Parts: sequence; structure tokens; C-alpha cells
Amino acid sequence: MEPQEVAGPGDGVLDLSRLHLDTLSVDSVGDERRNDTKQLYLNYNRLTSLPLSVCLFSNLRLLDISNNGLSVVCEDITRLTRLTTFIAKNNRLDESSLPKEFGSMQLEVLNFSGNRFEEIPLQCTKLRRLQSLSFGGNRLKSIPAEIEDLTSLELLYLGGNFITAIPPELANLPYLSYLVLCDNRIQGVPPQLTRLHSLRSLSLHNNLLTYLPREILSLVRLQELSLRGNPLVVRFVKDMTYDPPSLLELAGRTVKSRNVPYSRCDLPSNLLHYLDQACKCPNPKCAGVYFDSCVRHIKFVDFCGKYRLPLMHYLCSPECTSPCGSNPQSDADADSDDESSVPAARLQRVLLG
Repeated sequence: MEPQEVAGPGDGVLDLSRLHLDTLSVDSVGDERRNDTKQLYLNYNRLTSLPLSVCLFSNLRLLDISNNGLSVVCEDITRLTRLTTFIAKNNRLDESSLPKEFGSMQLEVLNFSGNRFEEIPLQCTKLRRLQSLSFGGNRLKSIPAEIEDLTSLELLYLGGNFITAIPPELANLPYLSYLVLCDNRIQGVPPQLTRLHSLRSLSLHNNLLTYLPREILSLVRLQELSLRGNPLVVRFVKDMTYDPPSLLELAGRTVKSRNVPYSRCDLPSNLLHYLDQACKCPNPKCAGVYFDSCVRHIKFVDFCGKYRLPLMHYLCSPECTSPCGSNPQSDADADSDDESSVPAARLQRVLLG
């Protein structure tokens, strides 16, 4: 079907959506109109590949080609040097659909939700101006470590996939404000996420989480935390499995806890580096440190005075925990007494149910 020239709702908009197009002929679109077009809507048609004629719209800023049968994005898309928003939701795209030079574009918004991607193409991690990236409702099993290269990213939407782990590299995104990882198979949250100082909303509902890292309390700008649909434990028996510390660790603990002075002249570089890795025991009644040998311990913390969430602690030895009583719940209640609660003003919404 040949398109009729459609007047957009304002200057620079050309809406060719819902016209049953299986190709795009621009014969009916004058040169002046093509040059003036900044937003082109081709959604809800029958296109199976990105038409080459799209590249004639040299001043295009936004291209929406959602809800087609798109399986290929042609190399010529890289000729759209002013394109900042590319929306291709609900198509048949996968990691082999993108051109090799796709990462050279100046995109700020990219939406590939509802496609067939099993991994995030590395071309997408080279879009250094990208502020919003959406791969919701695909078949992703992991998040590449190269995600850390998207240093301008503010929104990352990866809900509705098969992701099992969050890479610590995700914490290297300085402007990330909205992180959506709901409806996946994630079993743990890396403590490194505490470095996401701009994070305002974290969606983790419908995953496999049983606890959160205690470092999540350091996300001072976090206003919304969604956790419903996770098997967050209400009754938790402490795991007292403990590997005794090595002689190296015992020596290191003594040096650090007793403030034994040392300098570069006293120790080889590998031991200096080792001593720098000391972690302070979070138990306020203990002044100890640990390196590799520690005890996993759950504490229940009041969130907004309404919810009790299990936070994982790593203590320096079994002596830092109270003995397990016959009632694990009452033991957990006792543990929570000396843990700071999260003020309601800090987290405006905690969604558990």
C-alpha cells in the first residue's frame, strides 16, 4: 500500500502509522517535507526491515517503527546523524539484526522492548550519549559487563527477561536514576550497587530474592523500592557455616584491629595490598575486621516503620552473632533492635504486596 502524505500534529511530524505499509515510498513526500521532518512514525504497519528510504529524512530526530514484523535494521540507519530517539518495540529483532556500526550513532533514547534478543548487542554498549535504554520483554539471560560504558545512562529497563544475576559493573553508572529489573530470575543484589548515588527508583519485584545487602541503606536518594513477589524470608535460621581464618588472615586481623604501625619499608607490596582489603565488622559491639573468612548473618530492618526486610551482614566470627534460639523469628526480632530503621522520608514507597 502506498502512503498518502499525512499531516502531523505539528511542524516536523510525519505520521504514517496504522496504514498497513509493507514498504515505504517517499514519492508522495516532497523534498521540503522530508527535510522538515524531525519525527517519523511508522508504527503498526507490516514492515519486515527498516526501509532504505527512511535515510532520506536527513534531519530526523525521532523514529518510531514499533509493532511491525521488523527483523533487520539496515546499515544505512547510521546515515541519520541527527537521530537521537529510536523506538522499535514489539518486533522480531535479535542480536544479529543490528548493523556493525550501530554503536557510532548519537542516540539518547533506545527502546528494543518486546523483541527476541537473548543478549544485549555490544553495539548498544558503545552508544556513549545514551540516556535511556529499554530491553524489557526479551529473552536476556545476563547483563554484559560492558554496560558500564554507558556513562550517560539515566534509565535502564530490563524487566520481563530471564536474567539471573546483576553484574557489579552496573554500579559504575554515575547518573543512573531508574533501574527496572522486575520479572526476572535474580537471586541476589551485589553490595556494589551502593555506588549508584543517583538512584531514585529500584524495581526488583517478581524475582527470587531472599535477602538484600545491608549496603542498600547507603542509597540516600532512593525513593522507591519494589520487592513484591520475592521469597524474602520472614523466618530465617542463621547459617553458621564458617571456614576458620588462615594464619595470614589472623595476622592481618591482629595488625589492623590493634593498629600495629607499618609502612612500605616494612612489608612487600602484596601484603600491603592485602591489608588494604580489610573489612570492618558491622557489629557495633565488635571492633574486629575480616578479609576472606566471615560469617553470613541476616538482620531484619524496619523500612518506613511498616515493613521488615532481611539484610545480609558479613561478620568477622561466630562470636559476633547471638546464639540461635528455638524460635528463629524471635531471635531475628531481637537482632533488629540495635539496627537503625529507615526513615519514612527516605523511602517514599516500599512495595512488598
